[in-house]
Amino acid sequence: VQLVESGGGLVQPGGSLRLSCTASGFIFSDYDMSWVRQAPGKGPERVADINSSGAATYYQDSTKGRFTASRDNSKSMMFLEMHSLKPEDTALYYCVRSPRGTRGREFDAWGQGTQVTVSS
Repeated sequence: VQLVESGGGLVQPGGSLRLSCTASGFIFSDYDMSWVRQAPGKGPERVADINSSGAATYYQDSTKGRFTASRDNSKSMMFLEMHSLKPEDTALYYCVRSPRGTRGREFDAWGQGTQVTVSS
């Protein structure tokens, strides 16, 4: 199982980024997936869940209306569109997989993370 994130970077407040996650080593379309972030000095925070069919089923309150999770099962990829970024969105963003039947509650595979820094 391998999850590889990309697309992070430095962006000014109010800016946008699109994160990507490329999965391999398993049948991507069989699994619910999530984005999780971790800011310096803080614990992991679930950002968004997306079910195996592609419907986003959860967004962290502070990201609602600004972030959109999606996936392309034909390419084994997941995405996170982020708009109106705020300094408090600064974190290492991880692509994670949930064991079957545990969407958003348990995670059994993590990528290496991609850094998002929102600063002027």
